[in-house]
Amino acid sequence: MPSITEPKLITGNANLPLAKAIARRMSMHRGMSQSLVDARVERFNDQEIFVEVYENVRGEDMFIVQPTSNPANDNLMELLIISDALRRSSAARITAVVPYFGYARQDRRSKARTPISAKLVANMMVEAGIERVLTMDLHAAQIQGFFDIPVDNLYASPIFALDILHQFKDTLGDVMVVSPDVGGVARARELAKRINAPLSIVDKRREKPGEVAEMTVIGDVAGKRCIIVDDICDTAGTLCKAAEVLMEHGATEVHSYITHGVLSGPAVERITKSVMKSLVITDSIEATEAVKSASNIRILPTAPMFAQAILNIWNGTSVSSLFETETLGPIYEGIL
Repeated sequence: MPSITEPKLITGNANLPLAKAIARRMSMHRGMSQSLVDARVERFNDQEIFVEVYENVRGEDMFIVQPTSNPANDNLMELLIISDALRRSSAARITAVVPYFGYARQDRRSKARTPISAKLVANMMVEAGIERVLTMDLHAAQIQGFFDIPVDNLYASPIFALDILHQFKDTLGDVMVVSPDVGGVARARELAKRINAPLSIVDKRREKPGEVAEMTVIGDVAGKRCIIVDDICDTAGTLCKAAEVLMEHGATEVHSYITHGVLSGPAVERITKSVMKSLVITDSIEATEAVKSASNIRILPTAPMFAQAILNIWNGTSVSSLFETETLGPIYEGIL
């Protein structure tokens, strides 16, 4: 087999702006042009997906940039079909760069006779020829164990910490990090530790999915600038309700830092009308026009982190070094 020469990027239709941004950042890091592999990913009239790669990829180290966000099934099939095309074209290695891993919330059997869809998706990806996965803030850490191939799970927490230290530099003493549920305490604690802030928890009880019956605040948030941190914001019902409860308990203002802005249904309208002063998300999912035009939603770039992670994988160097603020600081200098 030919030796691995250059890292090559290819993308589906899920998040083209992010793929182009990653290519630009890789060009900057390497001091040479890094463009996306010329290919077409389109649909026949019956909505079957077709992929054709126009460049030679034999013996190359291929990276497919494709979050499996809405429409999840279409984007997942694009990822699988691109991988199959690359495998049949004799690519040396195929890495799936999946900034947002769809189906991650179906990581266990919540009731009798229900699937574990995250495991099924993992099996499909491996069967399609993917040999490594690079993702960010998996909803459940155990999903890494669903794969029999290496999985690098990056964290948005260091990026959030850099942004918070910049945005709240004059009022850091008043900042309190809040977990919107007990399950997210580890994530919130990690961010609180990075910015040296106290931690609070909003305990919620659901009657059924998408609805919150009762919320209780654990910790004294009176007079604090509360920062809610979570991995996914879907319809924003829980998030907006948590912000209201925190304000009722004496918080001076509420901000939210969410990794994946799914923001489906009435989410954007709820957020713009809520008591939240700002919602900060990453570009792991391509933002809709409604999200871009929302006055209190801000988007942080992930391209610098993913570009460096891809280069580290290609070079065979540490990806976990990107978990440290000291490593990410220079990469994000002038951006945040």
